[in-house]
Formats: sequence, C-alpha cells, structure tokens
Amino acid sequence: MKLRMNLTALASLSLLVTSAASARGGQSGPCSNATIRGEYGYAAEGVLIDNPGLPSEAPFRSVGMTHFDGKGNLKWVEHTVVNGTPLNPGVEWTAASGTYIVKPNCTGTAVVNTPNSPVPLNFALVVVRNGNEVHTLLDAHAIAAVFTKVAHSDEGDH
Repeated sequence: MKLRMNLTALASLSLLVTSAASARGGQSGPCSNATIRGEYGYAAEGVLIDNPGLPSEAPFRSVGMTHFDGKGNLKWVEHTVVNGTPLNPGVEWTAASGTYIVKPNCTGTAVVNTPNSPVPLNFALVVVRNGNEVHTLLDAHAIAAVFTKVAHSDEGDH
C-alpha cells in the first residue's frame, strides 16, 4: 500500500513537472532568449593572445551599448582600445551585430560580427540576476565582459 502511494505521488509530481515545462513552451529552466531583452551597457577587458602585429599579450579594453531583442539577435556599438591604441582612430563608435542562444539553465553562447575583427567573435555566456546581467568570456583570448541592463525596450527592435 505504501509503495502504491509513493508511486502515485511520484507519477503526480512527474505530471506536474511536465505540465509546467509544457506551459513554458518546453523550457525546463528559468532562462531563454527572452530573458535578456533591452539595452545593456558593457565593459570588457583582458588580453589578446598571439595576434599578428601585436605583442604576444596585448591589453584589450572595450565599452559599449548592446540591444538584445529577446529573440536571439543583438546589435551593439563599441569603442575598443588594444595595446593603448583605439582600433578605429577618429571613429567614436563602431557598430556590430550577431546572434545569441540562452539555454534553460541560463548558460549560452553568442556570435558577433564586428569590423574590428577579421573573424566572428564566439562568446560563452551566463545570465544572472534575473536577466539584469550577462557575463561573457571570449573564446581564444582572455577577455571577459559584464553586460548590465540599463533599460527595457517595449517598442520593438532597434
């Protein structure tokens, strides 16, 4: 009898979890692409490792504003300095765009195309503070960034 009650409770719990996941569109965790939506300011720093024409470890700093559309697309403007020199002298901000994926466990990836790099930038990311902050790490280099939400866009995509 006790085993039957435990099995019934387990089956009910399983049904409840499945129903909750189904109500969230199959999402089994607290995050999705929609978790990061709106305007985020960022600061990135670290070193570029073994880039031709630069020291073996060139200091990197960048600041910018990013718009995440909540659907997996992003646009940003950046001002980047490498080894003490702005990447685009005379240009205050450089535009870039890309895509991102946020998994239900709040981890994810992003790929950004910027004229400041000859190859797409591949990032690992973690969403924290209920989507108000995103921490990233650039693959292949020691560059980390924190994106902090500054506004939410209700007027569609920019």
